[in-house]
Amino acid sequence: MNQTQHWQDGQAAPDAPDAAAGGAHEALRGEDRGEQTGRPGHAGRTDQADQAAADGASARDALLRVRSEVGKAIVGQDAAVTGLLIGLLADGHVLLEGVPGVAKTLLVRTLATALDLDTKRVQFTPDLMPGDITGSLIYESKTSEFTFREGPVFTNILLADEINRTPPKTQASLLEAMEERQVSADGVSRRLPTPFLVAATQNPVEYEGTYPLPEAQLDRFLLKLTLPLPGREDEIEVIRRHSAGFDPRNLGAAGVRAVAAAADIDRARAAVSRVAIAPEVLAYIVDLVRATRSSPSFQLGVSPRGATALLNTSRAWAWLSGRSFVTPDDVKALTLPALRHRVGLRPEAQMDGVGVDDVLGSILGSVPVPR
Repeated sequence: MNQTQHWQDGQAAPDAPDAAAGGAHEALRGEDRGEQTGRPGHAGRTDQADQAAADGASARDALLRVRSEVGKAIVGQDAAVTGLLIGLLADGHVLLEGVPGVAKTLLVRTLATALDLDTKRVQFTPDLMPGDITGSLIYESKTSEFTFREGPVFTNILLADEINRTPPKTQASLLEAMEERQVSADGVSRRLPTPFLVAATQNPVEYEGTYPLPEAQLDRFLLKLTLPLPGREDEIEVIRRHSAGFDPRNLGAAGVRAVAAAADIDRARAAVSRVAIAPEVLAYIVDLVRATRSSPSFQLGVSPRGATALLNTSRAWAWLSGRSFVTPDDVKALTLPALRHRVGLRPEAQMDGVGVDDVLGSILGSVPVPR
């Protein structure tokens, strides 16, 4: 199962008409007929449904413009762009893994610009302290009092750059913020802005100077996206843009502008919450997750939190693709990015050269698909 191929194939889907639109319109026409028979309240509900549908369509159009806008600065990472949008829609956090130089940092900065969201960056280093991320109490000599100085976590999109280059104690300082959307200091809890997404980049663990993220923190990430090296044609386009004067430090000069806002994300989340999922598709998600627990290649299977993540991301992808219901193909498309960081290979499987994605692909091929 190829995550990038699924998302790139699906990029035409948002422009296609909603497969469920006919049924939805028929239901609304039925309510209109019911109103003519004297049943009260149906016109109001129809108006509300029409407004909700219009809000959802407007939000989807805005997010599709975001994908196009990011393409002005980023070449060949369409799957990662879509994955970050899914993270925002599902109110989760995203882990980006790739070798240095594949535009992980630039991707996050460009996305924040296109969404008109505040963003801050933390470069994780071996000597980084927890207070450098969350903030700390500062003694003010003029008032002889301690005041809280907010850290960079108080933003909409926090870019945690090379998160696996800092020791576990500092990595753990993100846990409360990621899970609770708040920071506690001196007995006071301070809420973080909305929306709030941690986009953490990491180098592959075989690189020197990296600290593998603990399982508890990995499980806090909704998705793990792998950014591959660009193909030949994409790399030619990257070099062509740089030869023409592209400066990654000046996104405005590249033509990147804000084409959406936080309000669009709010409307989109409301629309995603209305995406239907059939009982048999829910059961399919559970069967996939349970198969990871019984796989002889895994010493650690996916928890119920992982099943919930697969559900939420599948709904977000279905909505972004223009559908009002989740299909098994939506679940398949999100299985690898939603689950790959929640499982652990047995040492013997690693010695045999088996990868996590290989095992998950085998599970996708063996678990019966509902029809």
